[in-house]
Amino acid sequence: MKEKLRNIGPKSTAWLRQVGLRSRHELAQVGPVEAFMRVKRAGFRPTLNLLYSIEGALLDCHWQDVPEHRRNELAAAANEAIDQLPAPRNKPPAGPVTVTVLTADTVAPRPDDVADG
Repeated sequence: MKEKLRNIGPKSTAWLRQVGLRSRHELAQVGPVEAFMRVKRAGFRPTLNLLYSIEGALLDCHWQDVPEHRRNELAAAANEAIDQLPAPRNKPPAGPVTVTVLTADTVAPRPDDVADG
């Protein structure tokens, strides 16, 4: 960021710079959800606090002073955008978890358990 913005610390500033958002004007143009999503798509792991902090920076208030209904709107919009992201490359999407229960009847005997005969 060219200028210091309220709520935006050094780490968030670095993330935003790395995704091409270097000024308050650029941040306002894309909006808090798109800015948050750019950071997320870049591979960083932002929390919703970044989203609220960006909104607070644009409103020039502390992020905790962003009204709860607005924070809920932002979170819903971000979650919807996150759901639209493609699956990570080189990692298969998580599949259903299966549980295998082994009993004495289903376990093959180990070679040292078999009597020589």
